[in-house]
Amino acid sequence: MPLKQRLSVYLDAEMMARLEKLAAKEHTAKSAIGEAAIISFLTADDAERWEAAVTRRIDRLTRSVDRMERDLEFSVEALALYIRAWLTATPPLPDNAQAAAQAKGRERYESFIEALGRRLAKGQRLAREVAEEITPPAGSGSDEAP
Repeated sequence: MPLKQRLSVYLDAEMMARLEKLAAKEHTAKSAIGEAAIISFLTADDAERWEAAVTRRIDRLTRSVDRMERDLEFSVEALALYIRAWLTATPPLPDNAQAAAQAKGRERYESFIEALGRRLAKGQRLAREVAEEITPPAGSGSDEAP
């Protein structure tokens, strides 16, 4: 057990009475209460800094989640529009063409997955490309109609 050093503290009568009452109620030494109060006083700034850091981190996470929610909403809407257009424009196949169409569909799907993998590996993102198409770079003089 580490050696403790002595500290003399002068309290007014009312504060001393409150300290003695608390020590009796808690069945603990007055010096233990004093030590806890000093520790609390000395670490108050640390607690405030920690709380501020946590608050900043939560704010960053909230903004990140908001961006993800926006991007997901964009993706779902784009997919829904594509599916609606595809279902509207694609005529049903005759029964004798079903097997060939399914084989071609599997081939196209595999090609799609490979292309998707390449894009993701390169860091290309459709959302970024769409945003760049919608918002041209500053100074490009694109205020005119196409």
